[in-house]
Amino acid sequence: MLYVGKGLSTMYIVINGGGKIGEYLAAQMIRKGHSVAVIEKREQIAKHLVEVLPNKALVICGDGCDSAYQSDADVSHADIFVATTGNDDDNLVACEIALIVSKVPRAVARVNNPKNERIFRISGIEAVSSTTIISKIIEEEAFAGDFHAASSLHGNDLAIIEIVIPEKGGAVPSSGQKVSNIVLPEGGLIAAVLSEDELEAVDGEKVLFPGDVIIVLAKRSARAALERAFNIL
Repeated sequence: MLYVGKGLSTMYIVINGGGKIGEYLAAQMIRKGHSVAVIEKREQIAKHLVEVLPNKALVICGDGCDSAYQSDADVSHADIFVATTGNDDDNLVACEIALIVSKVPRAVARVNNPKNERIFRISGIEAVSSTTIISKIIEEEAFAGDFHAASSLHGNDLAIIEIVIPEKGGAVPSSGQKVSNIVLPEGGLIAAVLSEDELEAVDGEKVLFPGDVIIVLAKRSARAALERAFNIL
């Protein structure tokens, strides 16, 4: 199902996955003058993208793991194929189809489980995890006075964890919740949030909402406690 026609610009980028990360990436690339197509299998999300992305974006409602939908997105003429869904298997399959069938010169995938990064790289796919995002934030000194919280997490026990705040039944109500009011495991730090179309560092006054994607620094052993803190089942 084709919703909007694409325009001409410096590069042509196809993104599989129109969630918050895919939407943010598409908006940023369009602002930089590139032409973008997004493949999203959830019809409601696809319609949302049509409303919020500039007219030069092409939005296709379909499964990016299906070569037919990749063909609709003209992946064979893309400069880059990017898979941003929350499912590593889907991202791997979509990128492999783009590389093998459409002969795209470059495939980049969001990797949710760091253990899978090696599999992606063996397949010729550039693996990007939350570590990449958090490193950029650190380099830009976005943490300011909160570096002490990160420094209290020693050695290899430090984990960078990406959490999607539950839409229903979670610890964060639909009206929102201040970061300072969220009880995290000792040493835990909410470092950044992807909300609407912006990735930003946060402080205690930042209000989080269900559906936000947050980047948390915490001890590896604290993952279960983090899930309990956000009522993630």
